[in-house]
Amino acid sequence: MSNPDFDQKIDRVGTRCAKWDDMEAAYGVSGADGGLAMWIADMDFRPPAAVQRAVEATAAHGIYGYPGAHQPYLDAIQWWMKNRHGWDIETGWILTTAGLVNAVAMALNAYTKQGDGVIVMSPVYHAFGRVIRAGGRELVELPLAQQDDGYVMDWSRWEMMLTGNERLMILCSPHNPGGRVWTEEELRQVADFCTRHDLILVSDDIHCDLVYPGHKHHMIADLVPDISDRLVTLTAATKTFNIAGAHIGNVIIANDDLRQRFKGALMAAAISPGLFGMDMVTAAYSPEGAEWVDALMAYLDENRRLFDDGINAIPGLRSMPLQATYLSWVDFSGTGMSRAEFTARVEQGARIAANHGPTFGQGGNDFLRFNIATPRSNVVEAVTRLQAAFADLQ
Repeated sequence: MSNPDFDQKIDRVGTRCAKWDDMEAAYGVSGADGGLAMWIADMDFRPPAAVQRAVEATAAHGIYGYPGAHQPYLDAIQWWMKNRHGWDIETGWILTTAGLVNAVAMALNAYTKQGDGVIVMSPVYHAFGRVIRAGGRELVELPLAQQDDGYVMDWSRWEMMLTGNERLMILCSPHNPGGRVWTEEELRQVADFCTRHDLILVSDDIHCDLVYPGHKHHMIADLVPDISDRLVTLTAATKTFNIAGAHIGNVIIANDDLRQRFKGALMAAAISPGLFGMDMVTAAYSPEGAEWVDALMAYLDENRRLFDDGINAIPGLRSMPLQATYLSWVDFSGTGMSRAEFTARVEQGARIAANHGPTFGQGGNDFLRFNIATPRSNVVEAVTRLQAAFADLQ
């Protein structure tokens, strides 16, 4: 594999790209006149060449009928989980959804009914709450506790917050937006909590491949196999390889009953995988894809360092230490400014679009989330602009 050029700037404006073309409507920041898109969680990098070759080969054939013969795709997922995460799975455990937000919706349909409580650890990925509310379930936010090195689970407080109406818990592992890689002990505590309260556990591990040196992600299914009778694991190649437009996700369920119930929800919604998505995943989950991810994480590690050093040099701003993901969670509370004021300085002053913290639920009010998976020159430019926008604090 030739070395990927993550420094290459690829103009995405005008390509029907949500990250760049919807930015002005959402934040008043235009990519056409130099605004920086640091919000939606996709990368400004091309995927491994193997993915492009697979797409081109499928397109060259010229017939795009119903896909079948799925075994190479399933084998690739099995190979990736074994070789990258040490997790032995059977291909018969794998179901496919139209992305992992869709997988969460299917899990709600399979395992809960309207009015049931669904637990999340807040602040957390905003789509969880959106899907839970839209499905007529009760969103139960258990607030994470904030320490110097990031968020921690607050078990003593959480035990007092449950009503008995809760039926399912969603775990974001690694955590988005905090960037935490949960420890083995924390994951065992999650498993114990779900067992004691008779909760189905949906573990969203979409960021599991995006872990920085010095940290190790653990698949809770592998770490605590005894909870397989209440566990649904969600993974995807889409975040890892920047192919979110394929809208394809892996749902891995060892327990036969849970798997049949989930399969029933898929059948009721008439959901099945698309041809190009399966080909892209099959190509990505490969030795070439693994080399590309290793190169990606080395590049992102330096982006992380540059962004953190620049942000933490601004009095009143602090970026939460990233252990995984390419999403920096920046706390503006030390500025003493209102949310409206610090957001205006970022959007109108620095001309940067970043996700608003309150969309992630309780605990997000003083934060913005910045996507650093972009050429390094953009990260350097963003830091320069932010330091200028808050220059009066320095």
